[in-house]
Amino acid sequence: MKYIKGLGLGLAAAGLLSAMPATAQDASHERVRELGIMLMVTSLRCRTTVDDFQQDYRDFSARHIDRLNAASRSMQRELESRHGKRGAKRQLDRLSVQMANTYGQGHPFLDCEQLKRLASDLAQGDNAALIAASRDLLADGRGGSATYARR
Repeated sequence: MKYIKGLGLGLAAAGLLSAMPATAQDASHERVRELGIMLMVTSLRCRTTVDDFQQDYRDFSARHIDRLNAASRSMQRELESRHGKRGAKRQLDRLSVQMANTYGQGHPFLDCEQLKRLASDLAQGDNAALIAASRDLLADGRGGSATYARR
């Protein structure tokens, strides 16, 4: 829970999202989807360690399934506007595989123990924590900082 508090639970995620322009919302949805994929891939990678967090990932996924699905639907709609229905499905699959491949060798600055704590914290957190984590912990530098790793 320290991570969640450290990210400022006072943020009203719904208010922030509704105030964002559409392109910022799309980027936010993409980051949320990537966070879910990152946790799934790294939970599989860490499953044979003492820091196996597959159950924490399942709890996270169950807690945030509506938000994760909304992120996927938002990406699908945005891609449909550029590629049509069939092309959008292929593009979404391609993007999802790229996201997963980014974490195939692990997270760039979080180890299994830290990822386990993150998944556990997010399984108990709200949408604001989900948005903040997706902003701070992704590998591609879109705000990816080592905030959690320094905790």
